[in-house]
Amino acid sequence: MSSSNSSTEPANAAVDSMLSRPELMWLFGGIFGLLALASLISFLLKTFSKKADTKTLENLQDRVNSWWVMIGLLAIAFLMGHTSTIVFFALCSFMALREFLTLSDTRKGDHWSLILMFFVALPLQYWLISISYYSIYSIFVPVYCFLLLPVIAALRGDIVRFFERVAKVQWALMICVFCLSHVPALLNLTIPGFEGRTIMLIVFLLLVVQLSDVMQYVWGKLFGKTLIAPSLSPSKTWVGFVGGALSASLAGAALFWITPFSPLQAGLISLVITAMGFLGGLVMSAIKRDCGVKDWGHTIRGHGGFLDRLDSVVFAAPIFFHVTRFFYSTS
Repeated sequence: MSSSNSSTEPANAAVDSMLSRPELMWLFGGIFGLLALASLISFLLKTFSKKADTKTLENLQDRVNSWWVMIGLLAIAFLMGHTSTIVFFALCSFMALREFLTLSDTRKGDHWSLILMFFVALPLQYWLISISYYSIYSIFVPVYCFLLLPVIAALRGDIVRFFERVAKVQWALMICVFCLSHVPALLNLTIPGFEGRTIMLIVFLLLVVQLSDVMQYVWGKLFGKTLIAPSLSPSKTWVGFVGGALSASLAGAALFWITPFSPLQAGLISLVITAMGFLGGLVMSAIKRDCGVKDWGHTIRGHGGFLDRLDSVVFAAPIFFHVTRFFYSTS
């Protein structure tokens, strides 16, 4: 490990696209194969099951169809390489930020702050990541933006619920931009013996966290009885959490070959990020309940909004990035 140095070129400017990574092609081929199987099962259940809940089956079909679109868009971004991957996550940040602030009670005095968030802070954060300027993008939002946004709001002179409004704006920027931007920031890591393959770290992170979400749901539905936080989520159970975390961690250990980690290290890191993802889901559920809504939006059929799909990732991504950078990276 070494101290970070700012630069004007990405540390991994030569990062390969999906076409030049056979293992990535195989992984996406396997994922699309699983989606095809899920689509077939959904079709058969809807066609031949007379006792099935129609609403449940429609929701299942919507979820599978949405996964096709999401995985397809991600594959296209990876296929086009480094820049397109960063742009893809910048657009996800934009949509997530829009959802978050739509549920926030803002006033006219917040308009300049909102404009700066969407059209200055967000693109600047991702631009800093694109040039691998770690010493700035690691503090840009939590230091400079956190100090500047309240100043702008104060200068507008609107003091009605000032503290509440500023806190919501800061929290939205932290979650939707700063935390999520750590996903493409993985491309900037320089890991000896892993050069040109850092895109696989993104695949590993997303696969483990999303698999954990799916398996928590499955384990919870099959065996879960005791709810962890009934007032926050009617579906998060202790059995679901433990079963999902362990299942995803075992899968992460099995995926060690796409990472610079050993099987044991991959399993332990997977356990950490699945736990963070679960806690992130609880926190985001608490915010939704406070806002009086079930979902962040309705953009993704069967899933809700972008934040409903990313709530686990935004908490896991910074932890995964810094653990990997501290123990494995030389940049």
